[in-house]
Amino acid sequence: MRTWDGRELPAEMKLRLIRVHERLRMVEEQISCLVKEKTQLLKAETAKMAQVTQLLRLPGIGPVSSWTFVMEFFGWRRFRNRREVAALAGLTPTPFDSGKRLREQGISKAGNRRVRTLAIEIAWAWLRFQPQSKLSRWFLERFAGGGSRMRRIGIVALARRLLIDLWRFLEYGVIPEGAQVRPLAI
Repeated sequence: MRTWDGRELPAEMKLRLIRVHERLRMVEEQISCLVKEKTQLLKAETAKMAQVTQLLRLPGIGPVSSWTFVMEFFGWRRFRNRREVAALAGLTPTPFDSGKRLREQGISKAGNRRVRTLAIEIAWAWLRFQPQSKLSRWFLERFAGGGSRMRRIGIVALARRLLIDLWRFLEYGVIPEGAQVRPLAI
């Protein structure tokens, strides 16, 4: 190995590069082992794995997000209504109502932080991969014409609605209106 001007690399730099490369190979090996484990688990016939594969049928929701949604959110608790779904994710509005004053304070953020963050990321992916769905059309009609602040507010609202629709999809088999569903081959 040589530097950009043709000089040979110092011995310490070569050793450091070798150590970094060995760490990279170890991490890549661990990641491939984890992927194999998850693939084997998905082939097992359990209720949670069936939910993960069911979510994978929706374009815009990938293996990591479906796994996280099921294992950390939908798979361990039964929800009675849509309000419980939004509350557990911390995506419910928090109004301040004191006498004559009424002010909206944003979302509660009292729920699962990882799921809330993932739901917002998936909401952006949903707009890209499910442009014909009712949720995407609702977002575009209401928030796309505004500035970046309005789009950020709208994406949180879309994330809340998307989580509720995903819950209905897993619990009752109701496909989100206008969404595409692909056949899944694992």
